[in-house]
Amino acid sequence: MRLHSLRLSGFGPYPDEQVVDFDALGADGLFLLHGDTGAGKTTLLDAIAFALYGQVPGVRDDAKRLRCDTADPGTPTEVELELTVQGQRLRLVRSPEYQRPKKRGEGFTTQQAKASLTWVSGAPTGESPDGLTRIDEVARTVERLLGMTAVQFTQVVMLPQGDFAKFLRADTGEREKLLEKLFGTQRFGEVERWFVERRRERHRELEQQSLRVRDLRARLAQVVGHEPVDDDDRNWLESAQKQAVRELEDARAEHSRLRRERDAAEAVLAERRGLADKVRRVRDARAVLSEVDDQAADVEARRAEQDAAHRAEPVLAARTALRRAESRFEEAAGGLREAAARCTGPDDPVAELRERAGHARERAGALAQLLPEARQQESDRAALAALERGSTEDEKTEAGLLDRQAALPERITAARAAVDEARQAQPKLDPLATRLVELDALLRTARELPAARRALRTAEDRAQQAVDEHQRARDRAQELRERRLAGMAAELAAGLADGPCPVCGAAEHPAPAEPVADAVGAEDEDRARQAEQRAAAHRDELATALHQARQHHDRLAERLGEHTEERLAAEVDERTAEHAALRDLVAALPERERALADLEAESERLTGELGELRTRLARRRAERDALSATIADREERLRAARGEHDGIEQHRAALLDTAAALDGLVTARTAHAEAEQRVAEQRDALTAAATAAGFDDVDTALAARRDEDRMAALAEFLDGVAERAAGARAALADPELFGVEADTEVDVDGAAGTAATARTAAEDAAARAHRAEQQHADITRLGELLREAWTRLEPVETAYRELDALTDVVNGRGQNRRRMSLRSYVLAARLEEVAITATRRLQRMSGGRYSFVHSDAAGARGTRGGLGLDVLDDYSGKVRPAKTLSGGESFLASLSLALGLADVVAAESGGVLLDTLFIDEGFGTLDADTLDLVMDTLDELRAGGRVVGLVSHVEEMRQRIGVRLRVRKSRTGSTLELQT
Repeated sequence: MRLHSLRLSGFGPYPDEQVVDFDALGADGLFLLHGDTGAGKTTLLDAIAFALYGQVPGVRDDAKRLRCDTADPGTPTEVELELTVQGQRLRLVRSPEYQRPKKRGEGFTTQQAKASLTWVSGAPTGESPDGLTRIDEVARTVERLLGMTAVQFTQVVMLPQGDFAKFLRADTGEREKLLEKLFGTQRFGEVERWFVERRRERHRELEQQSLRVRDLRARLAQVVGHEPVDDDDRNWLESAQKQAVRELEDARAEHSRLRRERDAAEAVLAERRGLADKVRRVRDARAVLSEVDDQAADVEARRAEQDAAHRAEPVLAARTALRRAESRFEEAAGGLREAAARCTGPDDPVAELRERAGHARERAGALAQLLPEARQQESDRAALAALERGSTEDEKTEAGLLDRQAALPERITAARAAVDEARQAQPKLDPLATRLVELDALLRTARELPAARRALRTAEDRAQQAVDEHQRARDRAQELRERRLAGMAAELAAGLADGPCPVCGAAEHPAPAEPVADAVGAEDEDRARQAEQRAAAHRDELATALHQARQHHDRLAERLGEHTEERLAAEVDERTAEHAALRDLVAALPERERALADLEAESERLTGELGELRTRLARRRAERDALSATIADREERLRAARGEHDGIEQHRAALLDTAAALDGLVTARTAHAEAEQRVAEQRDALTAAATAAGFDDVDTALAARRDEDRMAALAEFLDGVAERAAGARAALADPELFGVEADTEVDVDGAAGTAATARTAAEDAAARAHRAEQQHADITRLGELLREAWTRLEPVETAYRELDALTDVVNGRGQNRRRMSLRSYVLAARLEEVAITATRRLQRMSGGRYSFVHSDAAGARGTRGGLGLDVLDDYSGKVRPAKTLSGGESFLASLSLALGLADVVAAESGGVLLDTLFIDEGFGTLDADTLDLVMDTLDELRAGGRVVGLVSHVEEMRQRIGVRLRVRKSRTGSTLELQT
């Protein structure tokens, strides 16, 4: 993969269009990306990742704020990247989702995200020649061509040394998380979880089968009555089944014998009970006939009483009819008296009364024709009163509307002035806010400057002290070197031994030099040289710190200029108060505009309401005058028709009442005469009914009457006597009782006792036989189920034991001696590849001193292993924890890890050649010699046409690298500058 060009606009801190020509930058194979903090160096890397994958690395993607805040509203937020992947040159254009001002009206609208892919060198086989415009299709195509995900890309192409420095010092758990994210080994974790879940399922199945066996065994033991003695369930089951068969056969034989004895006793008891019943029936029949003979006189008297009561019933009916006729006669007499009281001249002939009633009805009919006019008169009077009230209310409403209308002009003028004031505040707000930001930045600078000045003086003093200390260490090393040279002959003589001289070859040493006092050895010289190197490193470190402190102080002083903290603070307070007042005015503008619109709308509404009100008032006055004239004309006719009554309706009702009273009097006279005649007829009928029933007179007939309860009692007594006598005679005539004497004695109790004893014995035997049958059936059924459960349990137990052991091994337990899970094993293999690849670069950059050592041993106290990573120090020959490395050494190790990881991931993703790499900060921790080794390693990276971009603030990097991309920041946004 090689990048050719990057164009971005309105993206991050870049408000305008910026173009990066990677072909020009990478002409030498190495370029530097530098600039002030916050200028936007990382944003360029974010833009590359966004163009490829539609997202930016790390937590910056969560903010979802890719739009430049200072960009012109008309400038779109867009990133365009042109690159070559697997021989195909393509162009990617992406825009994120962001808010932009509406083209018409106020407010904002959402600009939707877009993406496009164009084949610059021609579409490959199987691809659309017109390119792609769907976001998901573009994402799938890019990921397929690069062979890596967005996370892998940012780790492989944009090497974040900070993450790998943490990786070096991390424990096994943290290291596992990062490796899993890079190598995508989640599927192995899913395999581990699959085994755990499958074991859990198999364990549940095993528990169900085992529970089934335990349940059946417990149920069988309950049926048998005892548990197995030697835990041999199968022999116990066979023994229980044989015992159940023997007990069943014995119970059945005993039940058969006792059942025969019971049947014989039952037959004797039945015979004696039959004879006893016949004797009882004979005795009962003879007793009933004797009782009936004793009641003969009473029966005859009651039968005569019943007959007389039946003959008196017609006389009683005639007397009831007479009483009803007499009651109607009294009612007719009372009605006649009431009707006569309501009429004048009640004794007049009937014909005259009828004539007077007809005359009253005729007059009432004539008055009925005037009733509609009377009702209309009342309705018109009510309408007239309503018109009067409506007119009065409209006049009052008109006065109120006129008062409100008069007060509106002054209120509208005041509201318009308030709206104008708020509108004039809007243009002043943004410049004032910009000025506040500038003042705030200057005030922070003014407050930082004293501390920077003190830090500069401190750095100068410490740098001078370091120069002096280094000079003293250098002088000391030079002195020891000269003293050692002076005593070198004695040092060589001390190393001579018998045999040829290693210098001249002579076999004898006639005059070896004697050691001098206060001699200097090689160890003394080495210690002095190391002390001089440490002092030099300390001097360089403090010189770098001094340079940085001076740059920081000069930058702050240049930015502050002639301003002072006191004047800046006062102006900030003044502008803050002014900004708050303007912001309040701008915030109040919508409310003030609504208030003005409401007042203007109210003025128009009052004008319309006054017009409608005056029209309605004129209409009501005209209707009132016309209705008053109509009511006066109609009143003359209605007055004559009312007469002495309150109204026509009342007059007509009085005439109808008179006619009704006269008609009622005629009807009452007729009804009275008819009732009197009916009474005479009913008295004659009562005397005739008594004679016909055989009684001497009416009183005798009425005395023979009996009520319903007495008649029912007589009938019940007579019927009961007859039924008892007939039943007793029928019983004695039954052939079964022939020859049975009433005084015969039968022993039923003895036979019943014998039968009960035999029956109880037979029932107990039947119960024992039933229990034996049930026990045999239960044992047979449960035995079959238990054998079937054993058959099903055996393979489940075998399978679970195998799965349980395998799951423990996969998850780093059980027989897994290294306590390494499957996922950790895969990650350990990947980490071992990374360590081998990274060691080659680390040895070169550290002068052959350090190598990575990977360990797959288990951790302390049985914790999981496989992800141990230490360093081998060639100087001491010992393995050291990575945490013991210095800052510069940690950077070398982190860079080596990052480059090694890039090679491994690239190879694993399909071998896509990564022709462009970016390496982040960290070079400031290196001394000059180590920096040379690192630059040599980077030279190897760009061999074969690779392009390496370095992101650094180190001044020396600018001197070493000729091609640079400078990022400059300002209040209006950042810009790019190519420096060669």
